[in-house]
Formats: sequence, structure tokens, C-alpha cells
Amino acid sequence: MSLTSRNGRNPTTIRPKPPVTTVLLARRARELERYLPLAVAGDDTGVHQARVASRRLREGLPVLAIGLKRGRKAERKIRRLTRALGTVREMDVTMQVLDELARRPKIPRDALEDVRGHVIAERERRREIMLERLSDLNTAKLMRRLDEVAVDSTVGDPVVWREALATRIGRRSKRFAAAIHEAGQIYVPERLHEVRIATKKLRYVLELAQDAGIRSARPLVRALKRLQETLGRLNDLHVIQGHVAAVQLKPPARQGATVRGLESIARTLEDENRHLHARYTKDIPALLALAETCRTAVVPQIASTGRRRQPLKMSRPGHARPATAKRA
Repeated sequence: MSLTSRNGRNPTTIRPKPPVTTVLLARRARELERYLPLAVAGDDTGVHQARVASRRLREGLPVLAIGLKRGRKAERKIRRLTRALGTVREMDVTMQVLDELARRPKIPRDALEDVRGHVIAERERRREIMLERLSDLNTAKLMRRLDEVAVDSTVGDPVVWREALATRIGRRSKRFAAAIHEAGQIYVPERLHEVRIATKKLRYVLELAQDAGIRSARPLVRALKRLQETLGRLNDLHVIQGHVAAVQLKPPARQGATVRGLESIARTLEDENRHLHARYTKDIPALLALAETCRTAVVPQIASTGRRRQPLKMSRPGHARPATAKRA
């Protein structure tokens, strides 16, 4: 709808403010669009950021596009994308940790280089798999589909999507607490991996609440990010331990590594693992309290926000107020 300003010049187009669902979806889609070409090109940072963006979309689409057929189709494609990127991301992080270990004075260089060679071979194998999977994905079509979902979401009921957000946070927080209880206080990598996954999912859905104006979610997101870093480091060290063990089992394939050198690396990794796991177990009571806060503070705040009457942002047809001319 075009209106003429009071001075008869500079016609102004008045557009209604887009719904929150559209804004949040578009923001996450643009983040993926920015990094996906870099990921396809094999850039390490691009792979990481594109994978994070895909995970944010996987948590956001079931809420922001609830009830939309296009939304469900987009979810399936995003899930495939996350899995494709995950094949090589772990190896990229492993290489970064090896570079860090190389800067430590007491790490045997020959043994470390043999481990690095083993990791590089595995990374190249996984990169081929990733690129093959990404080649089957029509990225332009995916972005168009996400744009269509964002447009479709404009007709949704704001109460409905907020209820879906509250429900999802409640479910994610329960799974997070259950994973912590199941992991216990004994170091079991597989169980800690489940805690790590639950942490990511809860963090990304809480980020959605934070971006939607739920202030009580902000400190929880920060705490989960710190936990994710700790658990991520534990996982990275566990992965490298596996590569060290693989080199230990193949003496003829070694270039210069000795049994003593490989054992020295293994002890270094084990010591850091124990330190990080102790830090995690110390934080367990606070983490369980965080899960409870999600259910007792964040979920009710979302529900109360959804029940408020939404202010009208657009005048009725035929009764629009003329735009005021800007001061010179």
C-alpha cells in the first residue's frame, strides 16, 4: 500500500512488521546459506558453522513451522545435511587438537606424527564421503524451500508456536536430566556422548526462546555452552585415544613412533580426560538444577507470553493513517 507524504513527495510504502516466526526462521536460514558454500568447498570453518546452523534449524523448524507440510520436508533435508557434515567435522577437530599437542614440549614428535598420519588418512576418506553426500543435495532448492516455509509461517497462530516451543523445551530438559542421571559419575564415553547430544539440543531450543524475547533463557544458554565445550573436549580426547590405539596395533605401519612414545601420548590424554571429567561431575548438581529451571521458569514464561494479546501492527484497509514526512 503506497501513501503520499504531506508535502506531496517521497511516496512511502508501509509494510506490516513480519511475525516473529518468519524473522527467526529467516535468520537461521541465512546463517546456513552463508556457510554452506564454504562447507561444500571443504573449508574447516565452513563445515563447523554450517553444521551448527543446520542443528539450529533442526530445533527451530518443528516449532516455527509447526503443522506445515513444507516444514516437515525441510526438516528431513536438514537432517541429511547435518549427517553429511558430521562425517568430517570430527576429524577436523582431531587435527586441531593434534596441532595443540605438538606445541607441548614433552610430547614425542615421532609418535605424534604417526598418529597424525593415521588421522589424515581417515579424514580424507571421510571428506570424500561428505562431498559425495553434499553433491546429492540441491542447496539452492533447499534455501528456496526454507524461504517458502518462512512465508507460510506468517499465517500461523502465535499462541500455537509458543506452546510448541514450551513443550519442546520441557521435553529437551527432561531428556537432558535423564542423560546426566544415566551417565552417573563414572567415566563412560558412550554415556557422556549422550549427555553431549542432549546438551546441544537443549541449548539450541533455548536459543530460540532467547531470540523470541524470553530473558530467563539467556543465562541457561551460556551455562550449556560452557558444558558443551567441556564435553566436546572430552569427546575429542577420546577420539584421539582411539587413533593412538590404532597406531599401537600396527607396528609395521609406523614411521618413527616407539611404544614408549605412544604410551606417553596416551598418558597425557588420559590425565586431561580425568581432569575434565572431574570438572563435569562437580557441576552435576548445578546442571540438574538448570534442567529444573527450564521447566519451572522458562516454560511458564513462554506460556504466559503466548497468552498475551498480540498488538496490531497494521491499520485496517481504508483507515490507514498518512505517513508523517521526515524532517529535513
